[in-house]
Amino acid sequence: MSAKLKKQQENDAKLAKAVVSLQQISDSNITPRNIRKIVKDSVLMLQDAKQSVAVRAANAISLLDEVAQDPNMPSFARVTLWSAVSELESIREQ
Repeated sequence: MSAKLKKQQENDAKLAKAVVSLQQISDSNITPRNIRKIVKDSVLMLQDAKQSVAVRAANAISLLDEVAQDPNMPSFARVTLWSAVSELESIREQ
């Protein structure tokens, strides 16, 4: 297996893990509506195959950084969001 293919598989796995975490936040009734909308938008952005994985991750991180500072965010959502952002930050171009 080539190094490029292995890196792509690692990035895809990290992306999938982040999407699952973000969907937990967006599916929670405890999370305020405005935060759920931004998180859902970032999930859609991550699933858009027109751009490279690294570009999708960077765009989602910029959206999520803003919402992470929201004082109305429940603590479980903030921790989950930070975990997802950490996964996304580890994604690099092949």
